[in-house]
Amino acid sequence: MAQIIDGKKIAADIRNELKEETARLAAEGKEAALAVILVGENPASKVYVRNKKNACEEVGIKSLSYELPENTSQAELLELIDKLNHDDKCNGILVQLPLPKHIDEDAVINAIDPDKDVDGFHPVNVGKLSIGLEGFVSCTPSGIIQLLKRSGVEMDGKRAVVIGRSNIVGKPMALLLLRENATVTVAHSHTNELKELCRQADILIVAIGRAKFVDHEYIKDGAVVIDVGMDRDENGKLCGDVDYDDVFDKASFITPVPGGVGPMTIAMLLYNCVASAKDQSR
Repeated sequence: MAQIIDGKKIAADIRNELKEETARLAAEGKEAALAVILVGENPASKVYVRNKKNACEEVGIKSLSYELPENTSQAELLELIDKLNHDDKCNGILVQLPLPKHIDEDAVINAIDPDKDVDGFHPVNVGKLSIGLEGFVSCTPSGIIQLLKRSGVEMDGKRAVVIGRSNIVGKPMALLLLRENATVTVAHSHTNELKELCRQADILIVAIGRAKFVDHEYIKDGAVVIDVGMDRDENGKLCGDVDYDDVFDKASFITPVPGGVGPMTIAMLLYNCVASAKDQSR
């Protein structure tokens, strides 16, 4: 029977640690500030932005909010980013994705100062991760590393399989696991004999966007199973990429959906913002 990795509790622990950090900064007359830019009226994006603002307020990070109309031009958005890049009172810049179709997301990500790229998406930060230098790391994979470490899961020498090769989760996840001295395989939609490969994994990270795709046949006895998916089942109920009930008795550790990986993404965004404020205040 698996031990449940409680992402809500671990995220709360990190937020409490960050409260202490922002209090120390405040005692020195310094303040962490995150600029959040939303373009358009995407309902899901509005919810995400509101959650990020509330989280900032909870830990003592000042939230700088920019809600722009759908017809905002790319040039106007890039001008705002340039202004924030040069604003000493802004430590982190987050542009909520997706953007309207007339705006090039890559151009926007590339325009953000890498030292304020708290999402960890800028090519400079991705490059730093790939060669082992310090830099901001995409929040979901860095959150997963914290889930594993704070649950006492040993990564050194273990065989890890990551299903999914996205720039936001799969690729940085593999690099972070390598940093922890795991032996890593990245699997994807073209991988042959996927079940056999997954059954070799001591740590299985699933990020493919297919509801309940991974069942007990993919799991080695005692494996650690991390479910990054946010899907809907046939009844419209929120679920992950892993068939949780089917896998539960075979795994040693498992993350639920919701309440596993999800809360960690915002927690690590806040962590990156505070780290940026500390670096820029030196």
